[in-house]
Amino acid sequence: MLLWVLTSNPTLSEAARSAIADGSNRILVSAVSAWEITIKTALGKLKAPSDLATQLRRHRFAALDVTIAHAFAVGALADHHADPFDRLLIAQARTDRLTLITRDPQIRRYDVTVLVA
Repeated sequence: MLLWVLTSNPTLSEAARSAIADGSNRILVSAVSAWEITIKTALGKLKAPSDLATQLRRHRFAALDVTIAHAFAVGALADHHADPFDRLLIAQARTDRLTLITRDPQIRRYDVTVLVA
């Protein structure tokens, strides 16, 4: 979702686009997402802006750090999803009572608020 926003990808849902553009919403970007993007870009599996940190600041996205509580919360998740990045995002959303913007249908199997990307 983050890369869709940064590249103005038209496949991003209008609901997600509106929520992100709404100045009353605080948009958080998890360190997990930056980590995944960095790893996949280095492996040649993904193209991302070379100035990702600058782009995040320009869009006024706030950082969501990974905490010990988030890490422990991963262990309490059911095995609906095997991707470790997504599991940590789910744990963060549950722990901090956040809405997760995603199109991944597996994430919707968890007790977490989702806005379809």
